[in-house]
Amino acid sequence: MQEAQAQVADFLAQHGLAADAGARLLDLQSELGELAKEYLRASDYGQADFAPNAGWRDEIGDVAFSLLALAVASEVDLQAALAAAMDKYQARLADKGAAGSA
Repeated sequence: MQEAQAQVADFLAQHGLAADAGARLLDLQSELGELAKEYLRASDYGQADFAPNAGWRDEIGDVAFSLLALAVASEVDLQAALAAAMDKYQARLADKGAAGSA
């Protein structure tokens, strides 16, 4: 993941696409909306079984890029953040038998 984060950071720098964390957060939310829309399209708005397609793959890629760009903008090591989240969920499962916070 650190390699992917560095790759996105380099791409943003090379193309003058710097943005603050707030703008990156809004972009990520927008991309999540596009991913949700693709799910609706691929499942005929829930009338058919969902089957991932090229559009879904493309939107997942956009979400990944936006999340990595948010990590870059907010100076968060995404690999370390993921490891901490995994530890948190593991502890919840051990303590409560469920990964959720509630």
